[in-house]
Amino acid sequence: MPFQFEDHDPETYRRKGRFISLAMAGQLIVFGLVFVQLLQTAFDGGFWLNVLGVLLGLVATSLVFAVLRERPWMTEMRYVWQLKHHLSRVSGYLPALRRAVAEDNDTALAVLSFYHQGMAQLAELNGRTLDDDAELLAERETVRLARREKGLPERVDGFDPEDLRAFQRG
Repeated sequence: MPFQFEDHDPETYRRKGRFISLAMAGQLIVFGLVFVQLLQTAFDGGFWLNVLGVLLGLVATSLVFAVLRERPWMTEMRYVWQLKHHLSRVSGYLPALRRAVAEDNDTALAVLSFYHQGMAQLAELNGRTLDDDAELLAERETVRLARREKGLPERVDGFDPEDLRAFQRG
């Protein structure tokens, strides 16, 4: 399924991220304590019952989170998870994509452009600057110029994971 870039307010994303992280941590603590107490009461104590209680708390928290993640107020979080997933997937193909761009492959150029745009957007959403890695900056500029020379827009709208099938991983 193709992934499309979306615009999200970085401050809203960070605020929701902090709130959700705190809520999930609190929920894990409460569920963990409840399960530990129930197990301690039912089975007369023991270290492994404490461990089991915490694990059950983690499972319960995960289940609640799985149900809530499709809610509209989780839009920014879902988008960033998907973006990170796709960036991680593309990063495994970077050597092959770089070779293909050197061989004038338009698909590789589009995927590499997606990668650089996605990394920039992720950094912006997280309130960070991109690494000052000279190689990465040079590559981003090379991709931008190559797209311009071919008459293509400098930016892509998204990424189709099927495009990676044409390249060898690693």
